[in-house]
Amino acid sequence: MGGVTESPRCARVTRRNLRNIRAGDGVPPHMTTIGIIGAGHIGSQVARKAVELGYDVVVSNSRGPETLAGLMAELGTRARAATPAEAAAAGDFVVVTVPLRSYQDIPVEPLAGKIVIDTNNYYWERDGRIPELDKGEATTSGLLQKHLPTSKVAKGFNHIMAKEIGTDGTPAGSANRRALATASDYPEAAELVAKLYDEFGFDTVNIGPLDESWRVERDRPAYVIRQNAAELKDNLAKATRTI
Repeated sequence: MGGVTESPRCARVTRRNLRNIRAGDGVPPHMTTIGIIGAGHIGSQVARKAVELGYDVVVSNSRGPETLAGLMAELGTRARAATPAEAAAAGDFVVVTVPLRSYQDIPVEPLAGKIVIDTNNYYWERDGRIPELDKGEATTSGLLQKHLPTSKVAKGFNHIMAKEIGTDGTPAGSANRRALATASDYPEAAELVAKLYDEFGFDTVNIGPLDESWRVERDRPAYVIRQNAAELKDNLAKATRTI
């Protein structure tokens, strides 16, 4: 796997969380089907790259499987269209990439026990004002984790332009390789995101728990710029809790 770095605080949190995980837990070796809830810019790009890498994808949106015929034709036999509940049930793990205002529409029961990668960002112009985010009392991924209490939410793919997901990756060990951040309250969820990032061509910086994921949210220094792991760590450290 490519480079994975974390802050000292993250290391402390990881050790703490590991005490709550059964021995032998971690990323299962054969997680080959990705459920994708949301087929917009990010969801479609994740699907394209995943299929290229040999994953099967089950893709859904809010308008119905029949509206995804064009994307399915492009993706080929490794992809099928579904409802959100079907995509949640089919995925070995699931990417949730819907407007933040719709996070409470994500099905809960089919995602029980699963790792959920959350790409959400808070755009108050689109989502309406969310006081706990404006006050710095919550994070976008933390809201989804609260909605999905039996799932394992991890931040992912939220601070990269959608079009760059399939084009900016480089092999592990490449000089100045681009890095992306993740955060989770579950070490195995952050580990899965790091594995996926590496397959997509990116290094990983693990911020730590979800309550630190604000550091990579909208309008912070690390947001949607190209940066290697060292630069990303510096930008995360520069972030302020409210903006």
